[in-house]
Amino acid sequence: MDFYFGKESFRNYREAIRREWVITNGLGGYAGSSIVLANTRKHHGLFIPSFHAPTKRMVLVNGLYEKLILNNKVIDLYSGKKKGKSPSEGYLYQTAFTNNGVPSFCYEVEGISMKKSIAYEWQKNTVAVLYEINNEGEDFVLSLKPSINYRDHNDGSKKRDLKFSFEINKSEITFIPHKNKSVGLKMYVSAGKLNRVDEKESFDKDIELQTETDTGMSSADTAYCPVTVDIGIKKGETKKISVIFSIEDTYEKEAEKTINAYIERQKRLIEKSGIKDDFQSQLVAASDRFISKRESTNGKTILAGLPWFTDWGRDTMISFTGLTLVTKRFEDAESILETFVAYEKNGLLPNMFPDENLKPLYNTADASLWFFYCVHKYLEYVKTPEAYSFVKEKLYPTMKKIIKAYSEGTDFSIKMDEDGLIMAGSDLDQVTWMDVRVGDRVMTPRHGKPVEINALWYNALKEMAVLADTFKDGDFSSYYENMAERTRVSLAAKFWNEETGCLFDVVDEVNEGKVTGNDPKIRPNQIYAVSLPYSILDRAKEKALVDVVRRKLLTDFGLRTLNPEDPDYHGLYKGELSKRDEAYHQGTAWAFLMGGFITAYLKVNDHTPEAVENAQNILKPLKQHLYNGCIGGIAEVFDGDSPHISGGCYTQAWSVGETLRAVYEGGLRV
Repeated sequence: MDFYFGKESFRNYREAIRREWVITNGLGGYAGSSIVLANTRKHHGLFIPSFHAPTKRMVLVNGLYEKLILNNKVIDLYSGKKKGKSPSEGYLYQTAFTNNGVPSFCYEVEGISMKKSIAYEWQKNTVAVLYEINNEGEDFVLSLKPSINYRDHNDGSKKRDLKFSFEINKSEITFIPHKNKSVGLKMYVSAGKLNRVDEKESFDKDIELQTETDTGMSSADTAYCPVTVDIGIKKGETKKISVIFSIEDTYEKEAEKTINAYIERQKRLIEKSGIKDDFQSQLVAASDRFISKRESTNGKTILAGLPWFTDWGRDTMISFTGLTLVTKRFEDAESILETFVAYEKNGLLPNMFPDENLKPLYNTADASLWFFYCVHKYLEYVKTPEAYSFVKEKLYPTMKKIIKAYSEGTDFSIKMDEDGLIMAGSDLDQVTWMDVRVGDRVMTPRHGKPVEINALWYNALKEMAVLADTFKDGDFSSYYENMAERTRVSLAAKFWNEETGCLFDVVDEVNEGKVTGNDPKIRPNQIYAVSLPYSILDRAKEKALVDVVRRKLLTDFGLRTLNPEDPDYHGLYKGELSKRDEAYHQGTAWAFLMGGFITAYLKVNDHTPEAVENAQNILKPLKQHLYNGCIGGIAEVFDGDSPHISGGCYTQAWSVGETLRAVYEGGLRV
């Protein structure tokens, strides 16, 4: 489905910049900005390639800005803000923003109509800009100004950072940053005259990034603008102009071909999925943004969120089913599973791959356990003999290592206790998904036996019993089955809290090395005791649990991380980083949790027509959210308090993946 926004969306600058767009290239590179092309984040830019897929992402081009010179006057179409000044008003000439797979920006000025579209060459570090101009006014000159940079996408630039040499060769300019002279940023223009800018005017300084300002971050940037390109357009003329930025040796010079190829590729992905439903089709398209090549394994991985996250083990496993299986990208699914198996260490899969290509971090108790769920789902969706052979040969040996390591004990105090439950974490460790630490302050320690870790452990053991039987692996089937039953009995007995009518969040909680009791805080982690494939509780308790979660935690866009009645509840995710960290898992609502909730809700209500209708109504705000925030995406988090403003990453892999999975598997039409 195409997204369309008309003039009414551009009347107010602050409202317009709340909507954003992003495109990716399958290598970790991306481009993105607001729908009026005013950059408001360090992570905004026209060309942000990855130099070591999917990491080392560098802002090379902030933007490509237009002026119209006609009737002895200059009309600036640039939208943006300089420190201490009012925003430039180019957005007032904008008539539309559309996204039919690629973002397009339409302008009208005195009989001149112009459409600007942007797309990447797929799996190439090349971005294309296509201008389509229809001049029913007077002769004019279109003047284009590239805004060049060379910085990590998490940082801003100062003038002293931007030292370049550049070469002009007919229609191509090559910018060479002095920080890295092996990089040659090429700019190709299909028409026009190249002009050098006076040295005094060659820097665009004091660029204010409004979102960074609003969140208390460093909010200024500088860019290098040493040239302009002037293109004459005659009265009555229609013209298509290609502008290409690339660090490749060779690249496609016709922007229209790149634009069309990008659109067609997304259409093919939707066709491949077999999905006809509008909402699900949008999510299939959104899924593609996160699947990337990983250079270190020459395989595929999943970026946790845009614009700043790399690939995280937990996020990959949770989003895996929606992004790769619902979409029928089975080869990508296999490659992603192999990528993480390649990095298994002491029974742990990586928590995250740092952005500078350092060694992975392994501080997670759940990524390895979610892996079993992914294998279960992979076989559920694929079902072929080849799929079972793949699991047996490529994955099953690692799965056995994980069970052994968790049983006997591994890093980060992860070990099976005598009751069959998994203990995890100590001191400053943060090994569950609620992992914020501010200095030496652990915001949500959850050391002991966390509920979702043990629900996942039980499901992993049940899955291993099935696989061991399928693969005729000696006595391991009964071995895993016996372990699973001991875990189930302990889990059902120890976690049920009669007072709240749901599960404790952590039992045998450990503080300063001592077991201090059970944590009765009502949190969303317990939903996985119901939504995962193998049930732990009886149906009455499952239904009671889901009802408590619905009453206490459900919002329009996800589940709150803490009951609003709790004294530690923070309802707003806003302000400086320290304030946001305090709220991150203490009330903030997370969209990915909606997936587990919808699955659990349909399960305990026997998937009745009434339950289906209710689930569809619950999801309608998320469908509407596709038109807000990052267009076509689902944000990472939302305020726990109404009206639930979005925050964090503007589109998140597990938010998209879990929503798509729940809707698809639930047979819902939202």
